[in-house]
Amino acid sequence: MALYLDFEDDRLTGFTAADFQTVQDAFLELKPETAGRIVYLFDEVQHVEEWERFCRRVTERENAAVYVTGSSSKLMPLEVDTAIRGRAWSVAVFPFSFPEFLHLRSGKLDNNELLYGTGKVETKRLFAEYAKWGGFPETALAADPLDKTKLLKEYLRAMFFRDLVERYGMTNIALFDALADKLFSSFSTRLSLTAFYRQYKDLFPFSKDLLFQYFHNFEESMLIFAVRKFSESSYKRSRNPVKIYPVDTGLCRRVASEDAGRILENIVFIELARQGMEVYYFEEKQECDFIVKDGEGAGFAAFQVCLELTDENRRRETGGLLAACKRLLLTDGMILTDDQEWEEEVEGVKIRVLPVWRWLEAGGHYPEDYPRNR
Repeated sequence: MALYLDFEDDRLTGFTAADFQTVQDAFLELKPETAGRIVYLFDEVQHVEEWERFCRRVTERENAAVYVTGSSSKLMPLEVDTAIRGRAWSVAVFPFSFPEFLHLRSGKLDNNELLYGTGKVETKRLFAEYAKWGGFPETALAADPLDKTKLLKEYLRAMFFRDLVERYGMTNIALFDALADKLFSSFSTRLSLTAFYRQYKDLFPFSKDLLFQYFHNFEESMLIFAVRKFSESSYKRSRNPVKIYPVDTGLCRRVASEDAGRILENIVFIELARQGMEVYYFEEKQECDFIVKDGEGAGFAAFQVCLELTDENRRRETGGLLAACKRLLLTDGMILTDDQEWEEEVEGVKIRVLPVWRWLEAGGHYPEDYPRNR
């Protein structure tokens, strides 16, 4: 039996940690048979100071299960772990994945219906919509493009001011606005904070330390992810530019048609992050978009992402993937595109080319599995 409380409900304004016991007593009076096996569901629990004391007590002494959610950075994983002292299991909730979006919009659950025949045409159409508008639930359900645009603006406004400005007390609005614009327009590209500082330092007053702190706040809020260069040296990882990926493509600020390939890359990164992978970019003489590691002691995988392999870019895209594979002793690599599919072997490395939408529908795997080093 579950006990659910939403702390953004106006009737719970002023709720304190002491009130948890009052609610529990009332619940047990109504449902005495649930004693010792209540499941507590607390939404937006960050509004209650010292909420963790009640949660810790009922899990330790009453064998209860407690699930708490929160959208503000008050409930970032590190802070939850600190509050519960190692007793928490944190799960980051992302916007809809493409399979979730696809099943919601199509109403179909059978992959054969989605990937072949007339279903394939509808799947590709829905993927184009997903790439453009992202996976926030309300946006996915809205039919009118104007409503989608309005919703995304409201999401950004709420996240900026609740999760950033209010949470961290970010008062240098000129710096905040310039950095936000740079981050959401620089998706899937490298960003150097030192170069940003040189570019803007004469336009409005701010210190380099404040810039790095504001960037850290954006990362903590999970509005953006920063991917570091692959290197065994932590010093080199910290000294090189990062690649920026917003948490949802609906937040990406696009200004040109060439951005379509960058959108695909952002989608691929979010799927890798959703799976909890360690993700890096590879750059030596050639470049590869993603080097992925699945936990300690696990093997690596290499991914290249482009809109389309053509005669003009094939040598560059394939060469970057091959360089990463050889560096990591991989025998397989993958190139994800908009709508191309084949396999080939180049210089002893099997290269699998697959549409992003098919890779996503397979759960972020090649139909058999990830390419791994052996």
